[in-house]
Amino acid sequence: MNLRAHKQRLIAEINITPFTDVILVLLIIFMITTPLILQSSLKVNLPRAESASAVKEMGPVNIIITNEGTVYLDGAMVTRRELRERINSRHRNDPNLAVVVSSDRLVRFKDIVDILDILNTVGIKNLNIAATNDK
Repeated sequence: MNLRAHKQRLIAEINITPFTDVILVLLIIFMITTPLILQSSLKVNLPRAESASAVKEMGPVNIIITNEGTVYLDGAMVTRRELRERINSRHRNDPNLAVVVSSDRLVRFKDIVDILDILNTVGIKNLNIAATNDK
């Protein structure tokens, strides 16, 4: 008997299908969790209002004003001038641009007025101000 004739040929290929499946699942997980991580990384104590209602989804543009007066546009710190330029370019692309402004309870009113003035100058009409419900 010839033992070499009965030996099976060794297959030296790597099956990448399971690897591809795992990578696609991780990609989906990161795509879902990244906006939540960015949004929750900046904590502000929103003012309370009886008429506050839950917003089903955040707008395409989220502006956060911290207690120190620092302004964040979609999670990235910006100056007032950068904010005006970026909002203006987005508004040119989408005239019905929705903006959500979240500010800390203790933010100086002047800082909020500055941001609202920028949005008014650019021509933003779809504006929401975030608040928590008293209930």
